[in-house]
Amino acid sequence: MPQRVWCRDNISCFWLMSGVTLAPSGIILSPLRAGNRDAHGLAVSDILPQEVTFYRSMKRLMDMVLASTALCLLSPLWLMVVLAIYGEDRGNPLFFQVRVGAYGQPFRMWKFRSMHHDAEAQKAALMASSQRAGACFKMKDDPRVTRIGRWLRKTSLDEIPQLVNVLKGDMSLVGPRPALPDEVAAYSRDSLERLQGKPGITCTWQVSGRADISFAQQVIMDVDYLRQHSLWFDVILMMKTIPAVLSGRGAY
Repeated sequence: MPQRVWCRDNISCFWLMSGVTLAPSGIILSPLRAGNRDAHGLAVSDILPQEVTFYRSMKRLMDMVLASTALCLLSPLWLMVVLAIYGEDRGNPLFFQVRVGAYGQPFRMWKFRSMHHDAEAQKAALMASSQRAGACFKMKDDPRVTRIGRWLRKTSLDEIPQLVNVLKGDMSLVGPRPALPDEVAAYSRDSLERLQGKPGITCTWQVSGRADISFAQQVIMDVDYLRQHSLWFDVILMMKTIPAVLSGRGAY
């Protein structure tokens, strides 16, 4: 059974299904691999089985090699997208947004901007039109999306700058999609289990229907992925991402 440390609010709730999370006064029962970190002002220690530590180390190496290679190969495309976005409305081609990462740690996620400048201000008025049940907002034919933005979303090219997040260590190539802080604040305890690993650019439900998958099913798929600790499964999901993107299923 997982050991849990609950603190303050949903974003400060930390799960470690593959090991144990202990507050400083806790008793370490097994001399596995330990590490200390700060969790919103609460010092905690993680104790991981050696196989999980090996998986995470190799996953990080794979992320760095593949993300670096992809950035080099996609640099001409990056330039074309930047020019297209700027040519439509003269705004900043890049969009930065705070998302929730592993164990509730916030980070700035990079994307190509696919919406108008005041998109965030308009979101509150559109919440009632969300076409996905649960904490995640999603709306087909969102009026905030620009013309070039619709094409970027359809092809998932708006996600390319997240390769920089991968190199920085905020994200992984494969993992649950990073949620917004207000979405995480509305999570149930079961949904919080999605935060036990780094968020990713692609994931199980991204290659299985994307926005057509219900939020509840997304949570089940994400948790199942995080419990596997399989590099081979990561490779399979990355290979499936290309045909999933080309099909355009569930992209809006």
